[in-house]
Amino acid sequence: MSSPETTDYRLARSFAARFVGAYLLLLAIVMFAATAAVAVTQFLPPDALVVLLVLGLVGLAVLGARLRSAYVVSFDAEGYRVRMVRGAGVKQAAWTEVAEAGTASPRGVPCVVIRLRDGRSTTIPVQALETDREQFVRDLARRLERGEGLRPL
Repeated sequence: MSSPETTDYRLARSFAARFVGAYLLLLAIVMFAATAAVAVTQFLPPDALVVLLVLGLVGLAVLGARLRSAYVVSFDAEGYRVRMVRGAGVKQAAWTEVAEAGTASPRGVPCVVIRLRDGRSTTIPVQALETDREQFVRDLARRLERGEGLRPL
């Protein structure tokens, strides 16, 4: 969280683990292919494998740091931004553009759907967020009230 006006929701650990797992699988395939190339062609020195492995591990550390610091949804006083969600729809909008927000479960995945006044929408799978679903919905509702200038009774 950057300031009291900004709230960032990070990627859930289970989703981050999927990214790391895919990276490790790709690294294993590259290392296997490089090892085969060194063994068969003898064109590359065996030290190239060590260099490739070290570069792969540095890449893993960079990916881990990026996933740990990256946000999926960010709320601020002006509006919201969504990143890292394929098929989310509208990636950012001002609170004044929002017509309504609700929940849905497309294909059995619990989501928050933000519908804009022009008919477009944003779909956020709450399982992808490292937060409690109810807390996220309460924060969204509070932001929408403030964005519309509404005050609680």
